[in-house]
Amino acid sequence: MRIPPSRSRTLRGGTAAVAAAALVALGAVPALAAGAEPDLGVGTIAPIKGVQAGSAFSTPVTFLNKGTEEVPAVWVTYAVSPGLKAEETYKNCSYYTISSYDEMPESNVAACRVEQPLKPGVLYGTAKPVSLKALDSAFRDNLRVGIGVNEPDTGDGGSTDPVQGTGDPLTLVEKGPAGDADRKNHPESAASADVTAANTADFALTGAELKGEVGDKVTATVKFANKGPARVQSARDESVTTVDIRIPKGTSVVKAHGYCDAVTKTHYRCGTSQSWVDVDGGESYPFVLRIDKAVGRTTGEVSFSGQERPFDRNAANDTAQIVIDTGKGSGTSGSTGSTGSTGSTGSTGSTGSTSTTGGTGGSSSTGGSGSTGSTSTTGGTGTTGGSADTGGSTTGGATPQTTGGGNLAATGSDSTAPLAGMAAAAVAAGGGIIWAVRRRSAARAN
Repeated sequence: MRIPPSRSRTLRGGTAAVAAAALVALGAVPALAAGAEPDLGVGTIAPIKGVQAGSAFSTPVTFLNKGTEEVPAVWVTYAVSPGLKAEETYKNCSYYTISSYDEMPESNVAACRVEQPLKPGVLYGTAKPVSLKALDSAFRDNLRVGIGVNEPDTGDGGSTDPVQGTGDPLTLVEKGPAGDADRKNHPESAASADVTAANTADFALTGAELKGEVGDKVTATVKFANKGPARVQSARDESVTTVDIRIPKGTSVVKAHGYCDAVTKTHYRCGTSQSWVDVDGGESYPFVLRIDKAVGRTTGEVSFSGQERPFDRNAANDTAQIVIDTGKGSGTSGSTGSTGSTGSTGSTGSTGSTSTTGGTGGSSSTGGSGSTGSTSTTGGTGTTGGSADTGGSTTGGATPQTTGGGNLAATGSDSTAPLAGMAAAAVAAGGGIIWAVRRRSAARAN
């Protein structure tokens, strides 16, 4: 299930309008007399597979000065997704964490100042492969490496304070003259690779049990939780899973959750606010339902759908139920009770029958001195049942699972101009690793 962009998105550190004006102004300024930006490239990094959670691994990285002038010093930057971290630190590197924003998850970053020249046309590599560690939550992660001549920006308050490394410095060594194949293999100043670890994650569903009577509105909250141990990342802009919710018979939807689309009047399909779910993270889907008929104990099914989950080996919690006790009978709100039977001629009329719950008692018909049927009493108002725990702390509803705020609901359209690519292009002029810098706006109130 694709995450529909129903929230307008703003650029991190300012509004979209201000950013657009700044980009236009930047393009209107005449070129300065300073020399051209060095043409630096990072070698393509092969996907890293079969990593064991909790273990260390390394990968070689190469760099190339594709220009004609020597570059006296560079910044080498590498960033990893939350399931990974640096196995060893270098004293010429600072380490910090950038918080999640927009569709970008949190990332752990190392920015390293390498005080040695890079000759034009010469291939370089790190003195030893960069060593990383797969955490217990590692599963679908990634590594991104960049090179530039300017210090990378840590953001406008969206990152932790940098901490200096303590190990030997990160250094580069010459690997020989670059050929045509090397130039093609170093196309950009940044490169990335997927890192896949052998791990599992337990996706769980929790339903609700409620009680009420005809005419009542009750809130049924369905919860999805990732009980781990792995954090799960889906494709960009794709819901990490899909939850199907079927409404109990005798009830109707007054208000559905914003991340849910109606398939039919009694069947809703719900997505996630992000394309990833952290350990103990998830979503909550509250539905306001009205009890239309007293049909006794009625249930609606909750289940996962969408993409397969081979990593989830516990099927026992893959389904749940919404259970509502609506009371006995089949009358509707405000209905009139049945009429008593007709008494025989000259005899005392029979007593009128008692009405169904919520109705008005019927009276006996005339037939001699028949007595009036008794009026039924109205049953007490049902209280809203509490939702069951998910077994872990879940975040959902209007509050997304990440600190940066979630704005990816299930309906609507994005009204903000697509400025992320423009912003990235402007940042690229300074070198280093480039990421889109959009921030999600506040989630729609439910």
